[in-house]
Amino acid sequence: MKAIVFDNTLSYTKDRALPELNKAGEALIRVKVAGICNTDLEIIKGYMGFKGILGHEFVGIVEKADERNRSLIGKRVVGEINCVCGICDYCTGGLPRHCPQRTTLGISGRDGAFAEYLTLPVENLHEVPDNVPDEEAVCTEPLAAAFEILEQVTIRPADRVVVLGDGKLGLLSAFVLALTGAEITLAGNHEHKLAIAREAGISTLLAKDLPADKKYDVVVEATGTPAGLQNALECVRPRGTIVLKSTVAASREVDLNRIIVDEITLIGSRCGPFEPALRALSEKTINVRPLISRIFAASEALEAFRVAAQKDSLKVLIDLR
Repeated sequence: MKAIVFDNTLSYTKDRALPELNKAGEALIRVKVAGICNTDLEIIKGYMGFKGILGHEFVGIVEKADERNRSLIGKRVVGEINCVCGICDYCTGGLPRHCPQRTTLGISGRDGAFAEYLTLPVENLHEVPDNVPDEEAVCTEPLAAAFEILEQVTIRPADRVVVLGDGKLGLLSAFVLALTGAEITLAGNHEHKLAIAREAGISTLLAKDLPADKKYDVVVEATGTPAGLQNALECVRPRGTIVLKSTVAASREVDLNRIIVDEITLIGSRCGPFEPALRALSEKTINVRPLISRIFAASEALEAFRVAAQKDSLKVLIDLR
């Protein structure tokens, strides 16, 4: 099968072996469209030390499943990326995404979605509503990550919230947070990206114009840069909350004294619930279409990654059909 593989260098091949169903409860999925995420860009810089087929945002068709799950065959699905043991204390205690034995699609221990086929446990799959096109469904996973913020933090209508970073996840986070009725501001460096937020009714600021008076109750850091946390500390009020969304290969020193003195709550935030993400796409309460910059064929993978890494790009998709 054709696949996009990272082994210290990024390459496209048409000779990768098809994945096999290694245990009961897994499904073979024919990938239709996959999306390049900032995490993929960080992996090729050395993040997580991953080697193999990249990609974790996808929509596809179930082509094979065991007898118990044959009803899924032919269904169009998206999939949660963490594959867990199901028996450890974390799994049985309601924290399966933190299973110490987990593999993560295209990130750790499991080949990913930039290929014609992938495998995932059936329990990870979610059927896509008929009225959600492939090019929108592929955004389910990052949109779910944005909805995770609401699972972790109570946003009140009177709260002042700023999202730092006008990339894909920053925009999606602002879209989701706007559903709460709170005062949401998106701060970034790219006027054409900020314009997308304004079209959705969200206030925007250039990052350089952020006030220095530490007025925000909640700061969502989605800059994708090592400096993001320090920037967030400049915005949050005492006893406010910072939600960290960026995953980056590089690191930077942070003044932890500020967190202690101002009694800041610091929350790491990763994967999230697929159900509200799919519902928002189906009910059209969130429009992801403006985020799609370009669509490439799998054979154009190197160019796709080059374009995705450009600062003016948003969501770059790879068509594997």
